[in-house]
Amino acid sequence: MSTTERPRSSDFIREIVADDRAHGRWDGRVVTRFPPEPNGYLHIGHAKSICLNFGVAAEFDGHCNLRFDDTNPTKEETRFVEAIQDDVRWLGWNWGDRVYYASDYFDQLYAWAEQLIRDGKAYVDDQTGDEIRENRGTLTDPGRESPFRDRSVDENLDLFRKMREGAFEEGERVLRARIDMAAPNLNLRDPVMYRILKQSHHRTGDAWCIYPMYDFTHGQSDSIEDVTHSLCDTGFEDHRPLYDWYLDELGVYHPQQIEFARLNLSHTVLSKRRLRALVERGDVAGWDDPRMPTLSGLRRRGYTPESIREFCARIGVAKRENVVEIQLLEHCLREDLNRRAPRAMAVLDPIRVVIENYPEDRTEQMEAVNNPEDASAGTRQVPFSRELYLERDDFMEDPPRKFFRLAPGREVRLRYAYFVTCTDVVKNDDGEIVELRCTYDPKTRGGDAPDGRKVKGTLHWVSVRHAVDAEIRMYDHLFNVPEPEEGDYLQHLNPDSLVVRRGCKVEPALAAAAPGSRFQFERQGYFCVDPDGADGAPVFNRTVALRDSWSKIKKK
Repeated sequence: MSTTERPRSSDFIREIVADDRAHGRWDGRVVTRFPPEPNGYLHIGHAKSICLNFGVAAEFDGHCNLRFDDTNPTKEETRFVEAIQDDVRWLGWNWGDRVYYASDYFDQLYAWAEQLIRDGKAYVDDQTGDEIRENRGTLTDPGRESPFRDRSVDENLDLFRKMREGAFEEGERVLRARIDMAAPNLNLRDPVMYRILKQSHHRTGDAWCIYPMYDFTHGQSDSIEDVTHSLCDTGFEDHRPLYDWYLDELGVYHPQQIEFARLNLSHTVLSKRRLRALVERGDVAGWDDPRMPTLSGLRRRGYTPESIREFCARIGVAKRENVVEIQLLEHCLREDLNRRAPRAMAVLDPIRVVIENYPEDRTEQMEAVNNPEDASAGTRQVPFSRELYLERDDFMEDPPRKFFRLAPGREVRLRYAYFVTCTDVVKNDDGEIVELRCTYDPKTRGGDAPDGRKVKGTLHWVSVRHAVDAEIRMYDHLFNVPEPEEGDYLQHLNPDSLVVRRGCKVEPALAAAAPGSRFQFERQGYFCVDPDGADGAPVFNRTVALRDSWSKIKKK
């Protein structure tokens, strides 16, 4: 599937692909791949890569493989594989029957490792991991060759086969490429190709006790799958010479790797290691916590796949890295939800209002617009009665000059209903306001006065008799600084990233709203029904507030 929200993008990667096709390179084929490691959930940064890889393939009549680079059984799980597939599918892309696993290639990778040993290009090293790191050198100092670097081919083959048979313990030996310990690129200083891990793999079980390193797997997997354009973020640029070395030494099909800038987003972290730490520390409720930048977390919060795809299209593809303001992501979301989200009324901090001249036994059905941006959305009926809930903040006993909401003696409009005037304030023994008394003008049904008089305040409301109790979870940015990864990111956690409000009141139609349904609560923001209820009451997650600060940033 490809999206059709906007014309085809133009960027340096698409220009390369177009030029390749124009000159008949790769026989005109375009094959990309999205290769996540199944050791966590996908986040918004992955969405950029997903949209790029699947989008390029779709635009040039090619195809994109979904491949799991599953070479580390200590961190990878089947649940992550399933979550990744769900996220890619939710984002709007379909890989068809082209789902692959690096573990499918373990036999071939092992055979290639033996080939490099026979060619004198790999050797078994007995050094410990600490010794290998210590002897690797620095950017200014060359590395030191291992004392085991000149073992014979026969000895290396024998030791490597014994490694596979489980004759050695973890950390006792590794297989390294024999390249150049003085290479300016540290990745070429005899990198480790295989290590011993006596761990069960989520797909191969206990068939293997040695596993290839990511760098020995990635390029060859692309080769096996006949990938034409291997699109990676700039973090892989220094690894490209190593991938090239493996492919050239093995004499196999050689894809073209092209690097692009990864996504950096303000007020969040996009390191899977750090996101895992947040989960394991209990700073969030899980990988799908609505404060997390994971696609499952964003989905639970109420983000739409269309808004994320639009965001990825707007930030574009470039070589130079920068930090994108999270307000742009929220702006794309508001634009989309404004078009599609039905409206509803919800009172988050209720105060009771009694309309004294309204009949006690009457209930009227007021016609409310479902979405003013979409005439086809129609209208709904909202019950109105003598007793209502209003927002506590919509009343002030002694208001300042520019406060246009309800106050003693002031008339306001109730959305879709009547004009009302506050006539009395009821307080408890502690002097706290517990109830307001009002009168209404029956001639203003529908919210307009026949005599043409105007009011400056329009308030939302919920009928007391028909109100549904709800829990509202007010989510905000997880971090309270724009760039939390500078320094100790845990010190920048926002203590107000989640504020739970109970005893909120919503209109009755929302009682049966399905999990995942999105609404604009009038004057409040956009909200999504959480899949987990609370003591039988529906739970709504605030997706984003109504205020769009990004539009103001653009104007400035």
